[in-house]
Amino acid sequence: MVEPYDRRTVEVGDGHHLHVEQSGNPDGVPVIVLHGGPGGGCSPYMRRFFDPAHYRAILFDQRGCGRSRPHAEVTANTTAHLIADIEHLRRLLGVERAMLFGGSWGATLALAYAQAHPERVAAMALRGVFLGRKSELDWFYGGGAAQFFPDRWAEFQAPIPVEERGDMIAAYHRRLFSGDPAQEARFALPWLIWENALAGLEIAGPGHAPAEYARAFARLENHYFAHGCFLEDGQLLRDRPRIEHIPAVIVQGRYDMVCPPISAWELADGWDRAELRLVPASGHALSEPRIGAELVRAMDGFRDIRP
Repeated sequence: MVEPYDRRTVEVGDGHHLHVEQSGNPDGVPVIVLHGGPGGGCSPYMRRFFDPAHYRAILFDQRGCGRSRPHAEVTANTTAHLIADIEHLRRLLGVERAMLFGGSWGATLALAYAQAHPERVAAMALRGVFLGRKSELDWFYGGGAAQFFPDRWAEFQAPIPVEERGDMIAAYHRRLFSGDPAQEARFALPWLIWENALAGLEIAGPGHAPAEYARAFARLENHYFAHGCFLEDGQLLRDRPRIEHIPAVIVQGRYDMVCPPISAWELADGWDRAELRLVPASGHALSEPRIGAELVRAMDGFRDIRP
């Protein structure tokens, strides 16, 4: 495992302090890695997709996530804040242009940042595309995915009274932001389990997680989803012309139940510099072998790109 050569805490305003790390070649091609969730945080596993002799991998925990502080905080925590944080880190670290690497919510954020600052992006590797649209949230929290996983959906609904189940995001929101940390932690776990259970085609995610992690993940994800990811519905597709000059590889599991392939297809359709790779026998998780292999291949294929 490649170890970081730099770890630091960066103040970005509004009381937020981000955990930031760099690994690989300090003089290499910079890649800004955007984790999923919102709320997931980065992990050592995310360093393995970048040849350490060629790439300078920049990982950070987004506001409220992982080792960033304050933990699980949603104040001053919107998509616009995260875009500004990426810009702050880019300037702080002396990066003129960078590649972006992100999956799921990380792909959402990569697209949003690239559309805000297209001159700062050299290329993109995206996985498990999520465009932050109401239709995608309705699929996962409104009964679409439940048609394939009725048992898991029943477990997800069980803590919520029947009369509130018409809007599961709102129902969980009331409990994840009740002001009672014990109640918030109790409702965070089923929120986390529902997503993790559907993430891998063959290997389900963990059924249990530390209460602190589960609470942060569930609160941040729910906060963003309750506010439509702080994007206009369809914004990322509407504004795609701003980034169509940027080369991109889109790695999408054929059987992704969290972020169905239609979003990746719509994103790639008509984008001449984007290559969509539908990965057989694969779901959503970064850890799936075929997904990981395709991401490594994508990054190896970007070797000729210079910042």
